[in-house]
Amino acid sequence: MLIKRRQFIHSALAAVPALASFRFASAAETATLPDVEAVTLDRKEILLKGTDVKDFAARLRGELLLRDSEGYDTARRLWNGAFDRHPALIARCSGPADVMEAVKFAASHQLLLSVRGGGHSLSGQSACDKGLMIDLSQMNGCRVDPVRKTATIEGGALLGVLDREALAHGLATTAGTVSHTGVGGLTLGGGFGRLGRRFGLACDNVRAIDVVTADGKFLTASAQENKELFWGLRGGGGNFGVATSFNFQLHPVNPLMIGGELVYSFADAPAVLKHMFEHAGHMPEELNTDISLVRLPNDQRVLVIDICFSGDLDAANKALAGLRSVRKPVADKVMPTPYVKLQQSSDESSAPGGKYFIKGGFVQKTSDALVDVIMATVADAKLPMVQVVSMQPAGGAIGRVAPTATAFSQRAIQFNMFVLAAWQDPALSDPAGQWARGAWKIIEPHTHGFYVNEFNDDGGRMKATYGPNYDRLVALKTKFDPGNLFRLNANVPPKGAQS
Repeated sequence: MLIKRRQFIHSALAAVPALASFRFASAAETATLPDVEAVTLDRKEILLKGTDVKDFAARLRGELLLRDSEGYDTARRLWNGAFDRHPALIARCSGPADVMEAVKFAASHQLLLSVRGGGHSLSGQSACDKGLMIDLSQMNGCRVDPVRKTATIEGGALLGVLDREALAHGLATTAGTVSHTGVGGLTLGGGFGRLGRRFGLACDNVRAIDVVTADGKFLTASAQENKELFWGLRGGGGNFGVATSFNFQLHPVNPLMIGGELVYSFADAPAVLKHMFEHAGHMPEELNTDISLVRLPNDQRVLVIDICFSGDLDAANKALAGLRSVRKPVADKVMPTPYVKLQQSSDESSAPGGKYFIKGGFVQKTSDALVDVIMATVADAKLPMVQVVSMQPAGGAIGRVAPTATAFSQRAIQFNMFVLAAWQDPALSDPAGQWARGAWKIIEPHTHGFYVNEFNDDGGRMKATYGPNYDRLVALKTKFDPGNLFRLNANVPPKGAQS
């Protein structure tokens, strides 16, 4: 009787279409799945056989979404609302095994492939039209070892997860400035952040990275194994595979820091900028000062310095005395603030779904001429949107790492600088891009190379960006991704290939 009951239940379950095996929408609930329109790496139109797609889905523990699948529109959307891309397939991976299957499927069909971690790709390359998008957003766990002072975090997690889990133990590491940024993209490209001058870039604090390479193999890269790959993953961006987890070194910190904004009038901005440029190299490494000259849609213009002092609280006033005296701020919002709150302070102004366009580069040496260019750029801004020229400071621990120690070679820079347009109205998309490109054309002569996490049509500057490391990166790319499967990034093409 028990056997018959089990047979009945099994038969009943088998009669229910698409139960658990397929997480497609209506198309997969039929006996056969239609062929799927897609594109190859060289943008050639192809048809994926429905049987192949169905078999692919069956090999995943996570979901495979088609264009008519429930959840497809949510999964395809990126942080930067300027891009509206429609992948043929979205593999919502539940773990490294799913990533391996997805990479193998893309390689076997030569599918255009994008990888979405936090989805913060400024150039929109976390998604692709008619290709396969590997979505890591379900892989977002984090575990802290307070004894070893390390954190292991999955490739789809956001920075806020790392901050919260680490700070519960009085620990932290460099983790960007917006809490909903993805850990993976930030770290692979280098990783500036409020603690960077004290502890180095995010990539400098990585002890190991698990990665799925273009042949679908799962590797661990560290100082002990796959050393050359480990070198390339620290600053080489997404060129070498899909990072499924990171192991970070953490550092003891006081969860309560001194931070907030100093706001100055536009008239006082030149004097403050000159002061910053003159004293940046002598400021305490515990002090981070992100500088933004902002023009708002109402035509108001201000200089904002975002402060984070992570050292001894009694030393903060001394460290900030010069900034407070060179010109009187129109608003001084700097006060004791939990570090987690500081890390969330730009979340709203950088909200997902807004439209953004960025152009940037590295400032090797500041000058009065650079101040004049920055001021003129913001003074001439006229569009009904937010227009910004920003600078993130380097130096300190960032500069103490040898240029060839990691793929990130730009260790002697003073600032990472960029122009940014932010808007909502789709009709402003073309004017925003035109303004940013035009503004950057004037500023660019004061820079050399660029931060690959701010990649935007910068293919011509890759050699300048990586300097003495470029040829080594090409060799590494040729070894691990000779077909340039991972090309939707600040691409380093393998020998004989085109990006």
